[in-house]
Amino acid sequence: MKRGSRRPAPPKEPLEPQLFPVSEPLRPYTQRAVTVAAVAVSLPAIPGASPESALSIEQLTQQARLVVEGAFPRLWIHGEITDFKSHRNGHWYFCLRGPAAQIRCVMWSRDQRGVPALPEDGMQVVALSQLTVYPARGDLQCTIYSLDAVGDGLWRKALEQATERLRADGLLEPSRKRALPRLPRRVAVITSPDGAALRDIISVMRRRCPTVEIVLVPAKVQGEGAPADLARAIESVGRWGDVDTLIIGRGGGGREDLWAFNSEMVARALAACSIPTISAVGHEVDITLCDLVADHRAATPSAAAEAAVPVLAEARAEAFAMLVALRGALLRQVQKRRDRLDRAAHDIRTGAERDAERRSARLSAVAGRLHALSPLAVLARGYAVARDSSGATLGSVSDFSVALDFDLLLRDGTVRATTRAVHPEPRMADEGQ
Repeated sequence: MKRGSRRPAPPKEPLEPQLFPVSEPLRPYTQRAVTVAAVAVSLPAIPGASPESALSIEQLTQQARLVVEGAFPRLWIHGEITDFKSHRNGHWYFCLRGPAAQIRCVMWSRDQRGVPALPEDGMQVVALSQLTVYPARGDLQCTIYSLDAVGDGLWRKALEQATERLRADGLLEPSRKRALPRLPRRVAVITSPDGAALRDIISVMRRRCPTVEIVLVPAKVQGEGAPADLARAIESVGRWGDVDTLIIGRGGGGREDLWAFNSEMVARALAACSIPTISAVGHEVDITLCDLVADHRAATPSAAAEAAVPVLAEARAEAFAMLVALRGALLRQVQKRRDRLDRAAHDIRTGAERDAERRSARLSAVAGRLHALSPLAVLARGYAVARDSSGATLGSVSDFSVALDFDLLLRDGTVRATTRAVHPEPRMADEGQ
């Protein structure tokens, strides 16, 4: 090359791969070798341009990797998952395929935190990927950084799996639901201190029942770390225990915004809380795991406040009505007891009189029989009893002797008598012999 002459600029790489025309005839190897040698004389030596500068396989795959990653930035792709495998080291290996092509993919364990459930074969997904070359095998593959099902497949699958685990443990049984206190003294609210949900709850409670005390337990309601923060807040309220009702919730939002309330950890903490709970997450169309395990579900935070506290004027009117009803019931009970006591006294008195009459009749009968057997009754019928000076009864003729002094006892007095003669009856004398 002459001094001062300009070095020719290297040829620019084409924007697209250039293909040899099919109509061009194949040249013999010797002609192609001569052409390559001529080019080599005019161009500087580059790696792989000659047998002496041949590249190793490692160098080739590394260079291919650099070229591919430099030509293709991170791109969203979509396809169907096939040959999905979850390795024991935590990495996922699978293929994404379309109607006429497929590519190998890998998703490292560190990038899986945002995926709600394990993907399955046949699932249509969109993925944020980086096209690269795997040097160990020289394969073209995609490294996946984010993965989501088309529609809500992965999210729905994760929710269904968590729901089944909670149902298997009996945490979704209607029988375990507790009634909310009618007149709470203090209500705890777990939500974001900066969200509209807290303002709505405070506004409704102050309007309905200003005497109720509201205790805010701040917690993250979305994003990374929100499930752990919500579970910690629930456990803190349960350990404290000096509240009557617990409200947990937030305003509406997208699926990702509400996903912290679909965390199984949060749902189990809410189910284990010893305080009656109200879940107020999102709007009417949003059903979360917290809604399923809470004692009461409210469609919005405002509805949760209405369910938690009554209207003070209505509560007072109801309390007065209950007081009047209680007083009436007590008076009726007292009157009923008094009537029962009067009936019992009447029955006792009647029974005593009847018993006295029966005893009197029985005594009269006994007295009659005793009177009939009394010697006085015999004397009253005209009989007399003879007694000697010692008072012994002289009941037989043999008890008398001539000139015996004795007393003759009559019904109206005593006659002093002396025996002048004794005349025993012949029959009695014969019986004596």
